[in-house]
Amino acid sequence: MQSATFERKTDAEEWAKRTEVKILEGEHFPHREQQRHTVADLIDVYLAKVLPYRPRNRDECDRRRELAWWRDAIGEYRLAAAGAELIAEQRGKLLDSGRANSTVNRYIAALSHAFSTARKWRWISANPCEGMRLAEPEGRTRFLDQDERERLLDACRQSAQGLLFPIVLLALSTGMRRSEILGLTWADVDLKHRTICLTCTKNGDRRLLPLVCHAFEVIERLAKVRRIDSQLLFPGLDPGKPVDFENAWQTALARARVSNFRFHDLRHSAASELAMSGATPSEIAAILGHRTLAMVKRYAHIADAHTAKVVERMNRAVFE
Repeated sequence: MQSATFERKTDAEEWAKRTEVKILEGEHFPHREQQRHTVADLIDVYLAKVLPYRPRNRDECDRRRELAWWRDAIGEYRLAAAGAELIAEQRGKLLDSGRANSTVNRYIAALSHAFSTARKWRWISANPCEGMRLAEPEGRTRFLDQDERERLLDACRQSAQGLLFPIVLLALSTGMRRSEILGLTWADVDLKHRTICLTCTKNGDRRLLPLVCHAFEVIERLAKVRRIDSQLLFPGLDPGKPVDFENAWQTALARARVSNFRFHDLRHSAASELAMSGATPSEIAAILGHRTLAMVKRYAHIADAHTAKVVERMNRAVFE
């Protein structure tokens, strides 16, 4: 029930009219909905009615895992009790478990979108996850040198997981993200024009990538033996889900004697090769799908160092 005290009757009547309109519009409903629903209620409805229809800017299984963690941690709380203090407490537990700041931020982002959705539904009046993002260190730029690249590709080619080699080759030749590669369908591939069209990207922008040289040959061969029960380029045992190649990937890294290397670093390797080939920062950003040049500045020193080596080799050849 809403109430207030006024000195003048006209002020009271005006307030009553405004309040009635707000109630009709649902503005006061969150006070009731916050007590009625739990965090678990929100997550369950979100997983069933919202997540399946979101743009696949990140693996859906990752978001489901993150939201499952939140459900276990605070699912029993009413939305009215799920405030910033509770979220901060759970954020501390995530950090104490050894997760990096960037990983914790992804957990918070998953819950934050659920709360933002609840706010649109007028279940809550404010998102308790706002302001919870942690500072992240500058991204690393680990990339393969020529020997590492050759050893790794050989190990992937010999892997018992037949899809590992084309997946890794595609990552190295295009700079695509893991989620973008695993989400590819044959409808995204145009073998005639040798292109790949990405529609579900991290930033939501459509991206057209060339499919050239060895990568084209490998995908062309793959098309000839594609499974008829799946539209995915890289299907798993379940034809509707992408292949799980993590074990095969780790085995290949070990056989190739490549250490301190993640799958995402293949993207850095592609970017560094582009930089050393003379691509401009704007060209690298367009290929990788970055909206700003800030993310590609890390490759500037690689291009500068490569240019210096080229000039040095020329000078030695001419003057020595």
